Amino acid sequence: MPEMPEVETVVRGLRKTIIGRRIIDVKIKPTAQIFPDKKEFSKIIKGAVFEKAERRGKNILLGLDNDFTLWVHLKMTGHFYYLPSSEPVGKHDHVVFELENDGHNLRFNDYRRFGRLRLFPSLDLWKQPGLADLGPEPLDMSADDFVNLVRSRRRMIKPALMDQTFIAGLGNIYADESLFLSRLHPMRLTDSISRAKLRELFGHIQCLFSKSIRMMGTSVDTFAGVNAQPGKFQNYLQVYGRDGESCVHCGTVIKRQKIGSRSAHFCPRCQRVK
Repeated sequence: MPEMPEVETVVRGLRKTIIGRRIIDVKIKPTAQIFPDKKEFSKIIKGAVFEKAERRGKNILLGLDNDFTLWVHLKMTGHFYYLPSSEPVGKHDHVVFELENDGHNLRFNDYRRFGRLRLFPSLDLWKQPGLADLGPEPLDMSADDFVNLVRSRRRMIKPALMDQTFIAGLGNIYADESLFLSRLHPMRLTDSISRAKLRELFGHIQCLFSKSIRMMGTSVDTFAGVNAQPGKFQNYLQVYGRDGESCVHCGTVIKRQKIGSRSAHFCPRCQRVK
């Protein structure tokens, strides 16, 4: 699933391509996961102008000039592509927004069809579950805020970092990478980690996010930006997806283990439980 740096990459691409563009038509396939229904969705969005593109956690928020917001979650394999209108619509292009006097259209592509597009009145948007309950953004927090938050609940550190109501934007990739750099086992309990070590972890999270954004995100599966170009940060991963390979620090075989409902990648030697 695209995480904060990947979603931020998409949002920045949308700002460069669709802001100020009027939607003259929208084509919606029956396979699209939208709200409200096709008829109402089309009625609201036709004729509207994209005014702004923002991100909250892993969510894309496209503000329209008719006081509605298009709320998009890419889920596992969702993409936005800004392409010439002359290019044939693909099998997995579920929603196509035709733009006025532009020669391009904006397509929502998703081969696994988990991604969602929802329209809400902008005044009601932040009341919706999935937005109203999001935790703070790591890049907007101080180190002390992060330390106090993590130590406020006793739980395993990896599930805590993955909980979007706790901290927004982190997923498997950056949680695994930041824990590896901090030499913290993903099952370590939050109240057993020193304040100094938590500050170190926070620093790694911020650095990883910033570096990944500069490199247009991590493309470990299908992720690509609005221009259909993949990111480059996957070339710098040290532990995620490297199970069975040697640790870059000590040579121990990287392990993959299910913790909670998700897999974690770690070095059993560098990242001890205690």
